[in-house]
Amino acid sequence: MLTYDLINKNKRESWLLIFIFLIIISALGFIFAQVYNNSAILYFAVGFSIFSSLISYYFSDSITLALSKAQAVDRNTNQQLYNIVENLCIAAGLPTPRIYIIDDTAPNAFATGRDPKHAVVCVTTGILQKLEKTELEGVIAHELSHIGNYDIRVMTLVVVLVGTITLLADWFMRASFFGGRRSYDREGGQLKTILMIAGLILAILSPIIATLIKLAVSRKREYLADASGALLTRHPEGLARALEKISADTEPLEAANKATAHLYIVNPFHEDRGPSSALDGLRTTSAEGRSWFAKMFNTHPPVEDRIAKLRNMNL
Repeated sequence: MLTYDLINKNKRESWLLIFIFLIIISALGFIFAQVYNNSAILYFAVGFSIFSSLISYYFSDSITLALSKAQAVDRNTNQQLYNIVENLCIAAGLPTPRIYIIDDTAPNAFATGRDPKHAVVCVTTGILQKLEKTELEGVIAHELSHIGNYDIRVMTLVVVLVGTITLLADWFMRASFFGGRRSYDREGGQLKTILMIAGLILAILSPIIATLIKLAVSRKREYLADASGALLTRHPEGLARALEKISADTEPLEAANKATAHLYIVNPFHEDRGPSSALDGLRTTSAEGRSWFAKMFNTHPPVEDRIAKLRNMNL
């Protein structure tokens, strides 16, 4: 199913992404410190981002499960689900993760955890009720692929760092409008003015850039998990049919929120599921009915594209 090269590549990408985000955070902190003549701001910005990343790294699974109101199950409470997960883990060479269920009739699923030894697979009651066994196996294989590929680690860190950049940028904007002008007007100097302008531009653009990076990484890893999951089950059609059923179900998942939406196998808010998206006004009349601009802001790839790739796989 997975190659060690792929896993190592994802580990390297994890550190590369952290480095890129830390550069952006450091740049914000540096400009902020220069404008207000306080180097402690830079140290605080970097320290805050590192602290947030560590908290997320070690506790993201517990936080996500608490937000989702998920309940743990085992072999005794749901033997069929446990057996499916266990059998696929044996085939994939992965330890059996903890298994949770969300009491919600909307069909969906996600995985979380920093590595295979601390992983969680979570499904809704709706997906258990509405999918056939081969389709459910496809979904579970997809989520196990996220775990084996270390996708969860990457996305967890990316989400936290995006949030940190957004928070720091917001602080800079507020300070600039409510207190910054008095500070640099009083001390004067062309350099301070240039730094203030540069800081404002960076504060405006950095959250957008960071968010686009996060969404691009999320979409890429959904394609990878689809392919890896299909290789694990040797039955791409099962996952393809599951994606069709999940995307066709219009019931929103009440337990989901914007912070956890990217984790699910299909967007729980129906925003990436076709021409009914809130970004209709930006869409073109292309054959797919989607503009490139709209796709940039989706947490998931278009479901029809994922299904087409699965059905074109040659195993």
